[in-house]
Amino acid sequence: MDRNNAAAARLRGLEEDLGMKGKQFNTLISSLYIGYVFTQIPSNLILTRISKPSLYLSSCMSLWGLLTTLIGVYYQALFSRFLVGFLEATFFPGAFYLLSRWYKRDELGSRSAFFTAAVGFSNAFGSLFASGILATMEGFLGYAAWRWLFFIEGYLTVFVGICGMFILPDFPSGPARWLTPEEHALARNRMKEDSEGLGPAEPTSSGGFSDVLSMMTDWRAWLIGAALACCNASMSFNLFFPTLVATMGYSPAITLLLCAPPWIVSTITAVTVARHSDATRERFGHTVFALSMLITGYILAMSTMNITVRYISLFFMAQSQVSNVVLLTWISNTFAHSSSKRAVAIGFINSVGMSGSILSPYIWISTWGPTYTNSCRICVALASIAISLCWVFRQHLERLNEAAEVEERELSLPKGYRYIL
Repeated sequence: MDRNNAAAARLRGLEEDLGMKGKQFNTLISSLYIGYVFTQIPSNLILTRISKPSLYLSSCMSLWGLLTTLIGVYYQALFSRFLVGFLEATFFPGAFYLLSRWYKRDELGSRSAFFTAAVGFSNAFGSLFASGILATMEGFLGYAAWRWLFFIEGYLTVFVGICGMFILPDFPSGPARWLTPEEHALARNRMKEDSEGLGPAEPTSSGGFSDVLSMMTDWRAWLIGAALACCNASMSFNLFFPTLVATMGYSPAITLLLCAPPWIVSTITAVTVARHSDATRERFGHTVFALSMLITGYILAMSTMNITVRYISLFFMAQSQVSNVVLLTWISNTFAHSSSKRAVAIGFINSVGMSGSILSPYIWISTWGPTYTNSCRICVALASIAISLCWVFRQHLERLNEAAEVEERELSLPKGYRYIL
């Protein structure tokens, strides 16, 4: 919620109160993601070397919630969001890595969907929450309503972070007081079985820089990272969702209320598609399906300013959030040779992917509104590139599977590891 509150606050005077001009709001949004690029790899490396990820991730959450409340003038807000990005960058790839330590490859997609469903949930109910605050707290104790939005959501994040220290699980390799000894042993054995036969043998890795260097010299990591960057950039509409809803001409309060339904449906879609992806052990087709929904939404938005069609287009756009879930699950499935390498892979590829998020706010410049036709065209092109790169990645993995099958047939070996396509 506190990642996207700037877009809601924009409807009630944020730009005017902070004296923003030109593309300064876009820069404010972009600054958050700079920290993501630099922090994700070292943060995930730290996770492989500590036994209490619950304390580490929750502490970072509490700190970024506190920083969220510190907005005075524009450059202070810019610096604050820049620092928030460094702290937020620890959580998403870290939580994704934590899930990958508890769930097998064919279980990870649906579990990740439940985790990332919180994005849709926060977009939906964050808008309702913001609508109430912005409509009722203007001038309370001498502060503008948008400042109260930052105060309340920031301190709510601090509270959730503190609770997370006692709620979040640690790795199955360590103590787990919430499991019986039999359940704990089962959890460890499940992951051991899932890690057996993970493709060609690799030299034993000591982790750290060797795994980072391995990722940086792996062309597949750059390929799928570029696909993720294009995917993230093509979904940049979610950073400006209240602004896009406002083009229908309603009041700020009604605009924020209208933001909720598309994300409620999107949450249901994300869980359904991800569960089907796990059940069928297929990633590429599900990613294409989600990005096709996105492209359909953009085409509808470009075609008319009719209020009904415009709102329907936003529903189509919102359904695309599952593409990111399936793509990240596919990455975790593919680069799963060891826990340390998987942590580096998630951090490195997600860092490459976040480069798209740094540039994407500049796709939605205010001078292109209210139609934002140029923005939609750019996002359609980016989604198409993402699909093309994913297809190349799938073809490569399919060839590796075929080569493994030929080798097994020639040497009369039992069926071994296969990459999920």
